[in-house]
Amino acid sequence: MHSVVNLTVHGIGPTDRELDPGEDQTWVSVEQFEQVLDAVVGREDVRITFDDGNASDLEIGLPRLLERGLTAEFFVLAGLLGEPGRLDEAGVLELQAAGMRIGSHGWGHRDWRKLDAEQAVQEITEANRFLGTLTGRPVSRVAIPFGSYDRRVLSRLRQANVTRAYTSDGGRARPASWLQARNSLRHDIDATWAPRVLDGTPPLPVRARRIASRTYKRVRG
Repeated sequence: MHSVVNLTVHGIGPTDRELDPGEDQTWVSVEQFEQVLDAVVGREDVRITFDDGNASDLEIGLPRLLERGLTAEFFVLAGLLGEPGRLDEAGVLELQAAGMRIGSHGWGHRDWRKLDAEQAVQEITEANRFLGTLTGRPVSRVAIPFGSYDRRVLSRLRQANVTRAYTSDGGRARPASWLQARNSLRHDIDATWAPRVLDGTPPLPVRARRIASRTYKRVRG
């Protein structure tokens, strides 16, 4: 397998919590979510991830994954577990017991480029340690909040022994790469979205922009 497509789910269906500004742009309906899942069944080149630790991960996402024999990696916010509309500790353990992998999305959903040294320890090291204690398994994979990173963020992740870091850069990724680009489901996707992302070849200018953006993010800061 030369490359994979990483998909990111944020929220599904109705929610009983107030969304952060712009968060509604990555919230999808149950029907949209099911269309994407149906498109990836049987494909070994697709990875499904969830960010933010929303209650819909467990209530809506998990049963539909299991119905299709799919697995996913859930990146949760360690410091927000149990808040209204989000997973609690029991929910995280239920996902794990169902065969899903648990990763970290940080502590409080902050932009990691804007952290001081103390905040960075909480967001990366302490969040991973807390989730590892909760699940009884090492947690060393992270999803970078807002896809916001620079060379300092990447350096902190490596120093914290993070073994894989997921971004929001779009496009395909090499299966074993430490830094993994992902493609976010958005509120306006239709039935043609998944086939385009999974099998389509982006125009050369789009690919060039993605490469340039990733390179810039790695060296800025």
